[in-house]
Amino acid sequence: MEEIGVPTLDGTPVEEDHEKIWRLFAERFHLYAGTPSGAWLRYELEEVFGIEKRLDASTAMEIYECISSKLRSPEFLPRALFDRFNIEVLATTDDASSNLEHHRRIMESDWDGKVIPSFRPDAVVDILADAWKGEIDKLSDASGIDVVSYKTFVSAIENRREYFKSMGAVATDQGILSPYAKQLGPSEVDAVFQRALRGSATEEDGRLFTAHMLMEMARMSVDDGFVMQIHPGALRNHNRFVFERFGLDKGCDIPVATEYTENMRELLNKYGNETDLTIILFTLDESTYSRELAPLAGHYPALKLGPAWWFNDSLEGMARFRRMVTETAGFYNTVGFNDDTRALLSIPARHDLSRRMDANFLAGLLARHVIDKDEALELAYQLANGLVRKAYNL
Repeated sequence: MEEIGVPTLDGTPVEEDHEKIWRLFAERFHLYAGTPSGAWLRYELEEVFGIEKRLDASTAMEIYECISSKLRSPEFLPRALFDRFNIEVLATTDDASSNLEHHRRIMESDWDGKVIPSFRPDAVVDILADAWKGEIDKLSDASGIDVVSYKTFVSAIENRREYFKSMGAVATDQGILSPYAKQLGPSEVDAVFQRALRGSATEEDGRLFTAHMLMEMARMSVDDGFVMQIHPGALRNHNRFVFERFGLDKGCDIPVATEYTENMRELLNKYGNETDLTIILFTLDESTYSRELAPLAGHYPALKLGPAWWFNDSLEGMARFRRMVTETAGFYNTVGFNDDTRALLSIPARHDLSRRMDANFLAGLLARHVIDKDEALELAYQLANGLVRKAYNL
């Protein structure tokens, strides 16, 4: 990672020559063959930059200069690309204490592109994280509420949700290891919160507090209308060496087995029949698609299935998702496709791949006379646009 310029936590020097890093990347580009990253990158080079030559050691610098030149042109400014890609809505993911200053600047500008925030409370919900107490201080400052108890914590969360809604947000998002949901009593949850403030919370405290906050977030969504997104099943920072040398979010996150039927039973029994609530559930555990998730989404009005996510956001992963959930959940209990890229230029590539996969799946159903052509055409639209627009109230 030092060879491609990833900064180290201890300040050890890393490669800073961008051309050298690019050459190394080009020499290794063949390693991406057959992967979704390879498909997206090829699409970007060909369709976005108009580069027809294959990237390798012999073409590295020619392609580098072409990309550099185009990125300096007005046509490749972010807002120009936003319009070129025909993006209707782009949603960011923002910490609960964020002041959303960049969103405010966009709202006050004369640009008509729609960029909205999403409420991400993970940093203030994970009471076992080293930085949790500092995040609570930020929450206090942002909300104007001194968070000294669980009651004031909830008030601060509700305050921030209201602010996010005023800035255009339509959804919350929680990344959790397990979808376990459980309602704790007032005294029990406050005792957990007080132990966390003192720095003495246990692993079980952390598990129960996250489970309780899933229930609370569902309650709040019933009240304020936010769509509730849940992303379970990623064990973060699996590689201890990389984590200690390079820090958070350096790619060492691994899927783990997850269970939904029992873990979400209390939440779904309390809120799953709410017709005004939408819970969008993503998973990394493909083994649950047909066994648990499709039956749950097929039954509970509030529950919808998010698209194949992260490790499964690929041609074969998408195909497996459709094959395993459609017979039980149907198409209309899913939400079409939304990408979670960090790279603006990959947005059209990822949507193109998804739409081609969905069209291929629909064509297979049509060829086997499972659906008619007019149904296939309508579903193609719904999977590309209609379902996601409806699910997120856009």
